[in-house]
Amino acid sequence: MSKDSDFHHIPVLFAECMEALAIRKNGVYLDGTAGGGGHSAGILERLGREGRLLSLDRDEMALEAAEKKLRGCKTEARFDLIHRTFSQVDKVLEERKIEGLDGVLLDLGVSSAQLDIAERGFSYMKDGALDMRMNQAKGETAAEWLAQVSEDTLAFVLRAYGEERYAGRIAHAICREREIKAITQTTQLAELICRTMPPSSRREKQHPAKRSFQAIRIAVNHELDELETFLEKIPFLMNPQGRIAVISFHSLEDRRVKTKMREWEKGCICPSDLPLCCCGRSSLGKALGRKGLVAGPEECARNPRSRSARLRVFERNAQSADPAAWKVETEQFVRE
Repeated sequence: MSKDSDFHHIPVLFAECMEALAIRKNGVYLDGTAGGGGHSAGILERLGREGRLLSLDRDEMALEAAEKKLRGCKTEARFDLIHRTFSQVDKVLEERKIEGLDGVLLDLGVSSAQLDIAERGFSYMKDGALDMRMNQAKGETAAEWLAQVSEDTLAFVLRAYGEERYAGRIAHAICREREIKAITQTTQLAELICRTMPPSSRREKQHPAKRSFQAIRIAVNHELDELETFLEKIPFLMNPQGRIAVISFHSLEDRRVKTKMREWEKGCICPSDLPLCCCGRSSLGKALGRKGLVAGPEECARNPRSRSARLRVFERNAQSADPAAWKVETEQFVRE
């Protein structure tokens, strides 16, 4: 598949997402990861004349594909395609004078289309330039990042973001190799990682380079920082009974989403021996389902990417909340 090919992406947990969002015909919805437009189209087709959809993505190729998809929808609702990251959701709403959202959807991680296009540099199976940027208009490529990152930082990234148990030896091998020649191609990096791994690891079911590629991609795109920023803002941008739906594909993302939703649900962080709440936090709503939703066997067989997907949903209550109170961490409050 070349960079000029259609940006085709199969939406994961589509039916579950549509049900989870409980779409109101005249509501305002945001798809923070438009991708190929599959989820966005589903939302748009369920909106009425007064409804509105905002579809964001930092990948311009994805937005082009989403536009084709959305223009083919039978709907009277209005939609906007916006080249922004979902962490900038507050600025997007402010610019369009939108006071609140009735639903938000995120489909995190790399898309199947990005993996299929060798020139994007996400795949360890296809030879291409080592890019990995989701927004190709800005930022360092993976090759540029690998050329200057310290060995200690690289080992930390591989361990923390890829949960790679051989992070130290892989980082050392990469830093030693770049002194000889620049690491600029995906297969060059993948083969180097494979040579570094012990024989037992090379016999595992998954590709030996999978965890390292994931870690480098997350670092290059600041994915966890983007998610953390979004989670700090989003509950205060929701209308009463508005729903937040997030699909994650690995434990690093899912753990953050689960933890935040539990914090939103609990609210108060006062020590248990205080007779009255002093922190100013009240419950923001409730998480719908404690374990999240996963794909069934039929979808997993049809779309292998869905096997690791988990959907978590939160419903905002009608109670107003002070965002400033939520900026105080539990440890800070207890110390005071």
